[in-house]
Amino acid sequence: MQREGALSFVNDIRPMFTDMDVDHMKKAMNLAERDSVFEHAAAIHAAVTAGSMPPSSSGEGRWTNDMCARFKDWWDQGGPG
Repeated sequence: MQREGALSFVNDIRPMFTDMDVDHMKKAMNLAERDSVFEHAAAIHAAVTAGSMPPSSSGEGRWTNDMCARFKDWWDQGGPG
């Protein structure tokens, strides 16, 4: 679902990653930084839509369909900061 208006990493995307997500993924990518998230957007989107991120062992909830769509919209918009 395409949303009206530009999304931003700071307001729309970064809040979807918990501190636990950032810490857990720090060796592979920095989920707190726009450039790193955009660079890895394909892998992130695949993982969250498949339900493999966050892992069930983390105790965190899976991303909702709306969260996955918001991330994809942000990515499609070129990853505005």
